[in-house]
Amino acid sequence: MGTILGRYVLREVIAAWLVVAGVLLLILLSFGWATRHDPSEKPYLDVLGGGFIYNYREGEEFYGLTTKIQKPLAEGSIVEVEFENPAGGKPFIVSERVTARTDRYTFQSPDIHGVVANKPYHVEIRIYDRERTKLIWSTSRNYKSDLDESVVPKKPLVIGPGNTPNPDL
Repeated sequence: MGTILGRYVLREVIAAWLVVAGVLLLILLSFGWATRHDPSEKPYLDVLGGGFIYNYREGEEFYGLTTKIQKPLAEGSIVEVEFENPAGGKPFIVSERVTARTDRYTFQSPDIHGVVANKPYHVEIRIYDRERTKLIWSTSRNYKSDLDESVVPKKPLVIGPGNTPNPDL
């Protein structure tokens, strides 16, 4: 008689634990579902960093921008970045084709002049299809420099691969 009662109690305890485990599993699954991030809401690109880069040794200043692909893009799609020209005039446009080899892309403007400290400069980032006929996605940002272009010398401080001091200075 004791073994039958013991088996009955054991079955009831196991059944109760299974119910509790099932309820906890449902709570965890519903919490996970409620806090999930929908991939369709992600932007195509994430800007990892960007701003002005000053190379006082070479006497250069330029924009730099690094991006990471967040959503799948067709190979051959074009990522285009348009940098405002601080000196006025036409903006600088650089682009790169998306490949399967990387998901990070770095863009650099040509040498720029006329940067004023604490003034925002506009940057447009666009993604086109491989024929550049359809705009897939775009965003814009503003970058400002804490430094004026006066920190960059008019001539390079060094020349050549050995960093030889510039004899013209």
